[in-house]
Amino acid sequence: MSYSTPEIWAIIIVLGIGTYLIRFSFLGIIGGRKLPDWVLRHLRYTPVAVLPGLVAPLVVWPTATDGVTHPAYIAAALMTLAVGWWCKSVIAGGVAGAATLRRKQDRLACQGVEQFYTSHSSTPNVAAPATPPAI
Repeated sequence: MSYSTPEIWAIIIVLGIGTYLIRFSFLGIIGGRKLPDWVLRHLRYTPVAVLPGLVAPLVVWPTATDGVTHPAYIAAALMTLAVGWWCKSVIAGGVAGAATLRRKQDRLACQGVEQFYTSHSSTPNVAAPATPPAI
């Protein structure tokens, strides 16, 4: 499907106006009022819900491997969850997950993960990388 230049600009302007109205509806209209406690309690969980929603598809269906789940990603995600929950710290969880990912990638690279990629590749006769892709 192809769009002309005026159509593209119209789409950009409409999306910009929509984004502005969505933000204004929350900040401009009720920005000066005190919100009820139940609303504030629910808003506290917004980052906790958004971050896993952004990260989970990248862990389970990484585009770098044509959607083949990589064991290093799963191990790093589980370590991040465990340390973050145990320490009650996002930073500690992130550091533990990054360290786990780095360690797992090094170990899997030594074990010949390229055979895993070539056997699960959707494109025939394409050589896979020798090491898992970095996040």
